[in-house]
Amino acid sequence: MNRIIAVFNAGSSSLKFSVFRHADLAPLHKGAVNVPDTQDGHKVALQEVLDWLASHKDGLQLYAAGHRVVHGKDRAAPVLVMPETIAELKTLIPLAPLHQPHNLRIIEELAAIHPDLPQIACFDTAFHHTQPKLASMFALPRHFYEDGVKRYGFHGLSYEYIASELPKYEGDKAKGRVIVAHLGNGASMCAMKDLKSVVTSMGFSTLDGLMMGTRCGTLDAGVVLYMQQHLGMTADAVTDILYHQSGLLGVSGLSADMRTLEESDALEAKEGIDLFCSMAAQHIGSLMVMLGGLDALIFTGGIGEHSWRIRRNICSYFAWMGLILDETRNKANAPDIHAPNSAIVAYVIPTNEELVIARACRTVTQNA
Repeated sequence: MNRIIAVFNAGSSSLKFSVFRHADLAPLHKGAVNVPDTQDGHKVALQEVLDWLASHKDGLQLYAAGHRVVHGKDRAAPVLVMPETIAELKTLIPLAPLHQPHNLRIIEELAAIHPDLPQIACFDTAFHHTQPKLASMFALPRHFYEDGVKRYGFHGLSYEYIASELPKYEGDKAKGRVIVAHLGNGASMCAMKDLKSVVTSMGFSTLDGLMMGTRCGTLDAGVVLYMQQHLGMTADAVTDILYHQSGLLGVSGLSADMRTLEESDALEAKEGIDLFCSMAAQHIGSLMVMLGGLDALIFTGGIGEHSWRIRRNICSYFAWMGLILDETRNKANAPDIHAPNSAIVAYVIPTNEELVIARACRTVTQNA
Protein backbone atom coordinates (compact mmCIF):
# COMPACT_ATOMS: atom_id res chain seq x y z
CA MET A 1 0.00 0.00 0.00
CA ASN A 2 1.19 3.49 -0.87
CA ARG A 3 0.88 5.86 2.08
CA ILE A 4 -0.38 9.13 0.66
CA ILE A 5 -1.06 12.72 1.58
CA ALA A 6 -4.27 14.15 0.13
CA VAL A 7 -4.41 17.89 -0.43
CA PHE A 8 -7.80 19.61 -0.64
CA ASN A 9 -8.82 23.02 -1.93
CA ALA A 10 -12.53 23.44 -1.34
CA GLY A 11 -14.65 26.07 -3.02
CA SER A 12 -18.36 26.69 -3.19
CA SER A 13 -18.92 24.65 -6.35
CA SER A 14 -15.87 22.41 -6.67
CA LEU A 15 -13.49 20.35 -4.56
CA LYS A 16 -9.99 20.20 -6.00
CA PHE A 17 -7.65 17.50 -4.73
CA SER A 18 -4.10 16.30 -5.25
CA VAL A 19 -2.44 13.09 -4.09
CA PHE A 20 1.22 12.84 -3.08
CA ARG A 21 3.23 9.83 -1.99
CA HIS A 22 4.17 10.39 1.63
CA ALA A 23 7.69 8.97 1.37
CA ASP A 24 9.05 11.39 -1.23
CA LEU A 25 6.13 13.74 -2.03
CA ALA A 26 5.99 12.46 -5.59
CA PRO A 27 2.74 13.66 -7.22
CA LEU A 28 0.46 10.73 -8.01
CA HIS A 29 -2.91 12.14 -9.01
CA LYS A 30 -4.92 15.34 -9.13
CA GLY A 31 -8.46 16.20 -10.05
CA ALA A 32 -11.65 17.97 -9.08
CA VAL A 33 -15.25 17.01 -8.38
CA ASN A 34 -18.34 19.16 -8.47
CA VAL A 35 -19.98 20.12 -5.19
CA PRO A 36 -23.75 19.57 -5.52
CA ASP A 37 -25.87 22.58 -4.69
CA THR A 38 -27.42 20.91 -1.65
CA GLN A 39 -27.04 21.20 2.10
CA ASP A 40 -24.67 18.23 2.21
CA GLY A 41 -22.96 19.02 -1.11
CA HIS A 42 -19.43 19.13 0.32
CA LYS A 43 -19.98 15.83 2.12
CA VAL A 44 -21.10 14.21 -1.14
CA ALA A 45 -18.11 15.62 -3.04
CA LEU A 46 -15.66 14.50 -0.37
CA GLN A 47 -17.11 10.99 -0.28
CA GLU A 48 -16.70 10.77 -4.05
CA VAL A 49 -12.99 11.52 -3.70
CA LEU A 50 -12.54 9.09 -0.81
CA ASP A 51 -14.34 6.33 -2.71
CA TRP A 52 -12.06 6.91 -5.69
CA LEU A 53 -8.98 6.70 -3.47
CA ALA A 54 -10.23 3.51 -1.81
CA SER A 55 -10.90 1.82 -5.14
CA HIS A 56 -7.68 2.85 -6.84
CA LYS A 57 -5.66 0.01 -8.30
CA ASP A 58 -2.39 1.33 -6.82
CA GLY A 59 -3.62 0.73 -3.27
CA LEU A 60 -3.63 4.21 -1.73
CA GLN A 61 -3.61 4.46 2.06
CA LEU A 62 -4.56 7.89 3.37
CA TYR A 63 -1.90 8.97 5.87
CA ALA A 64 -2.68 12.69 6.28
CA ALA A 65 -4.75 15.43 4.70
CA GLY A 66 -3.73 19.00 4.02
CA HIS A 67 -6.09 21.87 3.38
CA ARG A 68 -5.80 25.30 1.84
CA VAL A 69 -7.44 27.65 4.33
CA VAL A 70 -7.59 31.21 3.07
CA HIS A 71 -7.44 33.06 6.38
CA GLY A 72 -5.29 32.24 9.39
CA LYS A 73 -5.21 35.77 10.84
CA ASP A 74 -2.08 35.92 13.02
CA ARG A 75 -0.92 32.35 12.41
CA ALA A 76 2.46 32.27 10.73
CA ALA A 77 2.72 28.52 10.09
CA PRO A 78 0.57 25.48 9.26
CA VAL A 79 -1.21 23.84 12.19
CA LEU A 80 -2.41 20.38 13.08
CA VAL A 81 -6.17 20.76 13.25
CA MET A 82 -7.81 20.09 16.62
CA PRO A 83 -11.49 20.65 17.52
CA GLU A 84 -10.63 24.01 19.04
CA THR A 85 -8.79 24.98 15.85
CA ILE A 86 -11.97 24.74 13.82
CA ALA A 87 -13.82 26.91 16.31
CA GLU A 88 -11.09 29.56 16.13
CA LEU A 89 -10.94 29.53 12.34
CA LYS A 90 -14.72 29.90 12.12
CA THR A 91 -14.41 33.26 13.85
CA LEU A 92 -12.48 34.42 10.76
CA ILE A 93 -15.34 33.72 8.34
CA PRO A 94 -16.30 37.44 8.25
CA LEU A 95 -12.76 38.19 7.01
CA ALA A 96 -13.04 35.73 4.10
CA PRO A 97 -16.75 34.95 3.66
CA LEU A 98 -16.45 33.49 0.15
CA HIS A 99 -13.69 31.02 0.97
CA GLN A 100 -13.33 30.22 4.67
CA PRO A 101 -16.66 28.40 5.20
CA HIS A 102 -15.99 25.93 2.36
CA ASN A 103 -12.38 25.34 3.45
CA LEU A 104 -13.54 24.46 6.97
CA ARG A 105 -16.54 22.42 5.89
CA ILE A 106 -14.32 19.83 4.18
CA ILE A 107 -12.10 19.56 7.27
CA GLU A 108 -15.16 18.91 9.44
CA GLU A 109 -16.64 16.37 7.04
CA LEU A 110 -13.35 14.49 6.78
CA ALA A 111 -12.95 14.47 10.57
CA ALA A 112 -16.40 12.92 10.90
CA ILE A 113 -15.44 10.10 8.53
CA HIS A 114 -11.82 9.63 9.70
CA PRO A 115 -11.58 11.08 13.23
CA ASP A 116 -8.01 9.86 13.79
CA LEU A 117 -6.61 11.14 10.49
CA PRO A 118 -4.10 13.99 10.91
CA GLN A 119 -5.36 17.10 9.16
CA ILE A 120 -3.17 20.12 8.58
CA ALA A 121 -4.46 23.61 7.81
CA CYS A 122 -2.19 25.75 5.62
CA PHE A 123 -2.98 29.44 5.43
CA ASP A 124 -2.85 31.80 2.46
CA THR A 125 -2.08 34.64 4.87
CA ALA A 126 0.87 33.05 6.68
CA PHE A 127 3.65 33.92 4.21
CA HIS A 128 3.04 37.64 4.71
CA HIS A 129 3.79 37.64 8.45
CA THR A 130 7.33 38.80 7.67
CA GLN A 131 6.02 42.16 6.53
CA PRO A 132 6.89 45.15 8.73
CA LYS A 133 4.07 46.55 10.80
CA LEU A 134 3.69 49.66 8.65
CA ALA A 135 2.92 47.48 5.63
CA SER A 136 -0.06 46.02 7.47
CA MET A 137 -1.59 49.25 8.79
CA PHE A 138 -4.51 51.30 7.50
CA ALA A 139 -4.82 55.02 8.32
CA LEU A 140 -7.78 54.33 10.59
CA PRO A 141 -8.22 54.92 14.34
CA ARG A 142 -5.75 52.64 16.10
CA HIS A 143 -8.37 50.50 17.80
CA PHE A 144 -9.39 49.06 14.43
CA TYR A 145 -5.88 47.69 13.95
CA GLU A 146 -5.94 46.23 17.45
CA ASP A 147 -9.27 44.59 16.58
CA GLY A 148 -7.73 42.91 13.53
CA VAL A 149 -8.57 45.40 10.78
CA LYS A 150 -5.25 45.36 8.94
CA ARG A 151 -3.58 44.22 5.75
CA TYR A 152 -3.12 40.45 5.85
CA GLY A 153 -2.32 39.60 2.24
CA PHE A 154 -3.26 36.37 0.43
CA HIS A 155 -1.97 33.87 -2.15
CA GLY A 156 0.77 33.13 0.37
CA LEU A 157 0.99 29.45 -0.54
CA SER A 158 1.76 30.41 -4.13
CA TYR A 159 4.39 32.93 -3.04
CA GLU A 160 5.96 30.40 -0.70
CA TYR A 161 6.38 27.99 -3.60
CA ILE A 162 7.90 30.65 -5.88
CA ALA A 163 10.30 31.65 -3.09
CA SER A 164 11.42 28.03 -2.80
CA GLU A 165 11.95 27.72 -6.57
CA LEU A 166 13.51 31.06 -7.48
CA PRO A 167 17.07 30.19 -6.32
CA LYS A 168 17.07 27.45 -8.99
CA TYR A 169 16.73 30.21 -11.58
CA GLU A 170 18.72 33.07 -10.04
CA GLY A 171 20.99 31.54 -7.37
CA ASP A 172 21.92 34.00 -4.61
CA LYS A 173 20.45 36.84 -6.69
CA ALA A 174 17.04 35.44 -5.80
CA LYS A 175 17.49 37.12 -2.43
CA GLY A 176 17.42 40.52 -4.09
CA ARG A 177 14.49 42.80 -4.95
CA VAL A 178 11.79 40.56 -6.41
CA ILE A 179 8.16 41.13 -7.34
CA VAL A 180 5.97 38.10 -7.96
CA ALA A 181 2.78 38.68 -9.96
CA HIS A 182 0.21 35.95 -9.27
CA LEU A 183 -2.23 36.66 -12.09
CA GLY A 184 -5.37 34.59 -12.46
CA ASN A 185 -9.08 34.83 -11.76
CA GLY A 186 -7.85 35.98 -8.38
CA ALA A 187 -4.78 38.18 -8.64
CA SER A 188 -2.23 39.79 -6.38
CA MET A 189 1.43 40.74 -6.18
CA CYS A 190 4.09 40.31 -3.53
CA ALA A 191 7.35 42.19 -3.09
CA MET A 192 10.15 40.05 -1.62
CA LYS A 193 13.59 40.60 -0.19
CA ASP A 194 15.66 37.65 1.04
CA LEU A 195 12.80 35.51 -0.33
CA LYS A 196 10.45 36.90 2.33
CA SER A 197 7.33 39.02 1.93
CA VAL A 198 7.91 42.74 2.38
CA VAL A 199 4.59 44.10 1.12
CA THR A 200 1.70 42.77 -0.94
CA SER A 201 -1.09 44.25 -3.03
CA MET A 202 -3.97 42.46 -1.28
CA GLY A 203 -5.00 43.79 2.08
CA PHE A 204 -7.75 43.10 4.60
CA SER A 205 -9.80 41.13 2.11
CA THR A 206 -9.40 39.40 -1.24
CA LEU A 207 -11.02 42.42 -2.92
CA ASP A 208 -8.02 44.70 -2.62
CA GLY A 209 -5.17 45.34 -5.02
CA LEU A 210 -5.24 44.16 -8.61
CA MET A 211 -8.25 44.00 -10.88
CA MET A 212 -9.37 40.34 -11.13
CA GLY A 213 -11.80 38.14 -13.00
CA THR A 214 -14.91 39.34 -11.19
CA ARG A 215 -13.45 41.43 -8.34
CA CYS A 216 -12.80 45.14 -8.54
CA GLY A 217 -9.40 45.46 -6.88
CA THR A 218 -8.43 48.74 -5.23
CA LEU A 219 -11.49 50.98 -4.98
CA ASP A 220 -12.21 54.38 -3.47
CA ALA A 221 -14.19 53.62 -0.30
CA GLY A 222 -16.41 56.54 -1.22
CA VAL A 223 -17.85 54.46 -4.06
CA VAL A 224 -19.19 51.95 -1.53
CA LEU A 225 -20.70 54.76 0.57
CA TYR A 226 -22.30 56.21 -2.56
CA MET A 227 -23.80 52.84 -3.50
CA GLN A 228 -25.36 52.45 -0.06
CA GLN A 229 -26.31 56.01 0.85
CA HIS A 230 -27.41 57.41 -2.52
CA LEU A 231 -28.31 54.37 -4.63
CA GLY A 232 -30.00 52.60 -1.73
CA MET A 233 -28.10 49.36 -2.23
CA THR A 234 -27.94 46.86 0.62
CA ALA A 235 -24.68 45.47 1.95
CA ASP A 236 -25.46 42.16 0.24
CA ALA A 237 -26.07 43.89 -3.08
CA VAL A 238 -22.80 45.83 -2.84
CA THR A 239 -20.96 42.63 -1.90
CA ASP A 240 -22.35 40.91 -4.98
CA ILE A 241 -21.25 43.78 -7.23
CA LEU A 242 -17.73 43.96 -5.84
CA TYR A 243 -17.04 40.22 -5.67
CA HIS A 244 -19.05 38.78 -8.55
CA GLN A 245 -19.88 41.45 -11.14
CA SER A 246 -16.77 43.60 -11.35
CA GLY A 247 -13.23 43.11 -12.65
CA LEU A 248 -12.76 41.81 -16.18
CA LEU A 249 -16.38 40.70 -16.33
CA GLY A 250 -17.75 44.05 -15.23
CA VAL A 251 -15.58 46.23 -17.46
CA SER A 252 -15.88 44.07 -20.57
CA GLY A 253 -19.50 43.03 -20.09
CA LEU A 254 -18.46 39.80 -21.81
CA SER A 255 -16.45 37.43 -19.67
CA ALA A 256 -14.22 37.03 -16.63
CA ASP A 257 -11.94 34.75 -18.66
CA MET A 258 -8.90 36.53 -20.05
CA ARG A 259 -8.66 34.01 -22.91
CA THR A 260 -12.14 34.96 -24.10
CA LEU A 261 -11.33 38.66 -23.96
CA GLU A 262 -8.07 38.23 -25.86
CA GLU A 263 -9.97 36.51 -28.66
CA SER A 264 -12.64 39.22 -28.83
CA ASP A 265 -12.64 42.24 -31.15
CA ALA A 266 -14.99 44.20 -28.90
CA LEU A 267 -13.79 47.59 -27.64
CA GLU A 268 -15.04 46.71 -24.16
CA ALA A 269 -12.87 43.58 -24.13
CA LYS A 270 -9.80 45.64 -25.08
CA GLU A 271 -10.60 48.19 -22.38
CA GLY A 272 -10.90 45.42 -19.80
CA ILE A 273 -7.49 44.03 -20.79
CA ASP A 274 -5.88 47.47 -20.87
CA LEU A 275 -7.25 48.37 -17.44
CA PHE A 276 -6.05 45.05 -16.02
CA CYS A 277 -2.51 45.70 -17.30
CA SER A 278 -2.53 49.34 -16.23
CA MET A 279 -3.57 48.48 -12.68
CA ALA A 280 -0.94 45.72 -12.57
CA ALA A 281 1.75 48.17 -13.67
CA GLN A 282 0.68 50.71 -11.06
CA HIS A 283 0.98 48.13 -8.31
CA ILE A 284 4.38 46.98 -9.56
CA GLY A 285 5.47 50.63 -9.37
CA SER A 286 4.28 51.04 -5.79
CA LEU A 287 5.85 47.76 -4.68
CA MET A 288 9.08 48.74 -6.40
CA VAL A 289 9.23 51.90 -4.30
CA MET A 290 9.03 49.85 -1.11
CA LEU A 291 11.81 47.56 -2.38
CA GLY A 292 14.04 50.43 -3.46
CA GLY A 293 14.20 49.13 -7.03
CA LEU A 294 13.64 45.89 -8.89
CA ASP A 295 15.94 43.03 -9.84
CA ALA A 296 13.46 40.36 -10.93
CA LEU A 297 9.82 40.20 -12.03
CA ILE A 298 8.14 36.80 -11.81
CA PHE A 299 4.85 35.84 -13.47
CA THR A 300 2.74 32.97 -12.17
CA GLY A 301 -0.93 31.94 -11.95
CA GLY A 302 -3.20 31.03 -14.87
CA ILE A 303 -2.86 34.34 -16.73
CA GLY A 304 0.72 34.98 -15.68
CA GLU A 305 1.86 31.56 -16.88
CA HIS A 306 -0.05 31.38 -20.16
CA SER A 307 -0.75 34.86 -21.57
CA TRP A 308 2.28 36.24 -23.38
CA ARG A 309 0.28 39.30 -24.42
CA ILE A 310 -0.53 40.27 -20.84
CA ARG A 311 3.09 39.81 -19.79
CA ARG A 312 4.26 41.91 -22.73
CA ASN A 313 1.74 44.66 -22.03
CA ILE A 314 2.64 44.86 -18.34
CA CYS A 315 6.38 44.80 -18.97
CA SER A 316 6.07 47.55 -21.60
CA TYR A 317 5.33 50.02 -18.80
CA PHE A 318 8.87 49.47 -17.50
CA ALA A 319 10.86 49.75 -20.71
CA TRP A 320 12.14 53.10 -19.38
CA MET A 321 13.82 51.13 -16.57
CA GLY A 322 15.54 48.82 -19.02
CA LEU A 323 13.14 45.86 -18.74
CA ILE A 324 13.34 44.26 -22.17
CA LEU A 325 11.59 41.03 -23.10
CA ASP A 326 12.79 38.43 -25.55
CA GLU A 327 9.67 38.35 -27.73
CA THR A 328 10.27 34.84 -29.04
CA ARG A 329 10.80 33.34 -25.58
CA ASN A 330 7.88 35.27 -24.15
CA LYS A 331 5.51 33.98 -26.83
CA ALA A 332 6.77 30.45 -26.15
CA ASN A 333 6.03 30.80 -22.40
CA ALA A 334 9.69 29.99 -21.74
CA PRO A 335 10.95 30.05 -18.13
CA ASP A 336 13.20 33.06 -18.75
CA ILE A 337 11.61 35.71 -20.94
CA HIS A 338 14.01 38.67 -20.56
CA ALA A 339 16.40 39.70 -23.31
CA PRO A 340 20.16 39.29 -22.68
CA ASN A 341 20.56 43.08 -22.38
CA SER A 342 17.62 43.58 -20.00
CA ALA A 343 18.41 45.46 -16.79
CA ILE A 344 15.72 43.44 -14.99
CA VAL A 345 15.25 39.71 -15.32
CA ALA A 346 11.78 38.28 -15.91
CA TYR A 347 10.63 34.69 -15.44
CA VAL A 348 7.54 32.55 -15.88
CA ILE A 349 7.36 30.05 -13.02
CA PRO A 350 4.29 27.79 -12.71
CA THR A 351 3.09 27.78 -9.12
CA ASN A 352 2.39 24.65 -7.08
CA GLU A 353 0.43 25.46 -3.94
CA GLU A 354 -0.51 21.80 -3.52
CA LEU A 355 3.13 20.77 -3.10
CA VAL A 356 3.62 23.46 -0.45
CA ILE A 357 0.70 21.99 1.49
CA ALA A 358 1.99 18.44 1.07
CA ARG A 359 5.40 19.50 2.39
CA ALA A 360 3.73 21.09 5.40
CA CYS A 361 1.73 17.92 6.06
CA ARG A 362 4.84 15.78 6.15
CA THR A 363 6.71 18.25 8.37
CA VAL A 364 3.87 18.70 10.86
CA THR A 365 3.07 14.99 11.15
CA GLN A 366 6.75 14.13 11.64
CA ASN A 367 7.05 16.68 14.41
CA ALA A 368 3.72 15.88 16.07
